Amino acid sequence: MKVYKFGGASVRTADGVRNLAHIVEGEQNLFIIVSAMGKTTNALERVFTAMQKAQKDEAHKEIAEIVEYHAAIINDLWGEPTQLDEVNALFAELRSIIDNTIYRPQDAELWYDTIVAFGELISTTIISKYLNHAGLRNRWIDMRKTFVTNPRHKDANVDIKASEPRLKAALENTGVGVFVGQGFIGSAPDGTTTTLGREGSDYSAAVVAHILEAESMSVWKDVDGVLNADPKVFKDAVKIDALNYLDTIELAYSGAQIIHPKTIKPLQNKNIPLYVRPFGDKTKPGTVIKADAEHVTLPIMIYKRDQVFLIIRSKDFSFVMEEKFAVIFSLLDRFRIKTHLINNSAVDLGLSVDASWHIDELIEALEKEDFEVEKRESVCLLTIRNCTDELYERYVASQQKLVRQINFKTVRVVLPEPTF
Repeated sequence: MKVYKFGGASVRTADGVRNLAHIVEGEQNLFIIVSAMGKTTNALERVFTAMQKAQKDEAHKEIAEIVEYHAAIINDLWGEPTQLDEVNALFAELRSIIDNTIYRPQDAELWYDTIVAFGELISTTIISKYLNHAGLRNRWIDMRKTFVTNPRHKDANVDIKASEPRLKAALENTGVGVFVGQGFIGSAPDGTTTTLGREGSDYSAAVVAHILEAESMSVWKDVDGVLNADPKVFKDAVKIDALNYLDTIELAYSGAQIIHPKTIKPLQNKNIPLYVRPFGDKTKPGTVIKADAEHVTLPIMIYKRDQVFLIIRSKDFSFVMEEKFAVIFSLLDRFRIKTHLINNSAVDLGLSVDASWHIDELIEALEKEDFEVEKRESVCLLTIRNCTDELYERYVASQQKLVRQINFKTVRVVLPEPTF
């Protein structure tokens, strides 16, 4: 069994779906994981926001645009105006949720997951139906019925032991060797839909590979493999041919977009190689991530936008010690806020965190615990591993910096307005 994962950018158009069919053509014993098409998750987040604000008309307007976008892809794929009953039923279910739900703020994460999951359900339904139409027999798998997760909505983890018999049972006696399932989604023990965090489709694919003891997992992207930097920011980015698991985990923790941080461990535990391959040319080898790859020594630059920098201090100016850390980080966990950099002095704790709608709630909770909080929005976090003097001068020395950390050959800086 092989596992292939296709991201939303790969299937954002009918041509992308046709290219997916070209890549999987002739494969057997294959499990395909697919994300929502294009920017559908963002559009569904707007549907959820309208639901929060009790703006039903705005929610239905957003849904209508999502329907139109997917209809254009379906019509192009089938070569004529075509209605897919299964897709229509999913949109009808989404509209019903908007019309009939009594929204409560304390259920925000639950309804977020319920709504955004439709992106993956719709995309995989279209792709499974098209592959069958094109002669590649396959079975659509509802990952909500196979993946059991903890009840942590928006950032759930898969219970692999509980999920294994469900996934294997879904594949038995089907008469086909190709399966299409959703990335990013599962179900809590109470049956409610959960999501695995943004970019969680990689994690979904890794769990499938682990359970099925796949010979390999491949992530198909719009680049030739793993690059040492985002080519949209750093023009001299180059491809890395091979990475070991530990280097990949370090890069993911630092914010690199190459692979989801939770993805590597299920693969590492069963020594399954992970290939990052170019969607545009399946003959290229891409990058392989495996246990015995050499340690990477070339510079790696990781640039995270949309960060918020918080400076937290006790109102009584006491030291920020272990007991205060416990309070602060328990609140970060409660509000599902991801921390990417920690910088502390005797009285201050500085945190670079992902932007979140819960930031102000976090600050309010911290203030109730007798902390003062300063907030700086729209900052960036730059990490340079294996930093050279030339890179330091070009990207760090000349910049205004809120925080700078240097550890051996790794440099991390929080930048308010980078000029590179």
